[in-house]
Amino acid sequence: MPSDVVRVIYRKYDGSAHRDYPARRLTEDDLGVWLGVPAGTKSVYHGRPSVEQIPFVLLVPHHAWWTGMFNPPPRTSEVYCDIASPARWESDDTVHLFDLDLDVVRRRATGVVELRDEDEFAEHRARFGYPDELVTEAEAAARWLLGALGDGTEPFATSYRKWLALVV
Repeated sequence: MPSDVVRVIYRKYDGSAHRDYPARRLTEDDLGVWLGVPAGTKSVYHGRPSVEQIPFVLLVPHHAWWTGMFNPPPRTSEVYCDIASPARWESDDTVHLFDLDLDVVRRRATGVVELRDEDEFAEHRARFGYPDELVTEAEAAARWLLGALGDGTEPFATSYRKWLALVV
């Protein structure tokens, strides 16, 4: 039986801390593992203690180069996808990911989908020595998400809402 609480650990490619927080396992389906993070959750962000002010749901796909964060208002991003290494699970209660800088975001007010942090990706590619295969996978994931967040592909259209309702 999987653990009810999952520790989510994102690091940068050089191993430095990025994000670290506990989340509640909501379900697992063909898309991946759905995790809920209520407001007030203590976390670490860029190596510093933090507290989540707005709840969210995180989808950790089974074998994809991204994670999806689904947000309620007042957050301006309805969907925020981190381009990341495929998840590496340490038992059922800890998941490790490498944040690869690129983000694909759908804005709540306008529905505009945008690619963010290309400059950070280029800088870290040079500084950390991203292998060519990693670059290819990260860029392919970003291109796919740019389409999927805008064209009604699930889970980005409506299916995430049932899980988000459990944490708001």
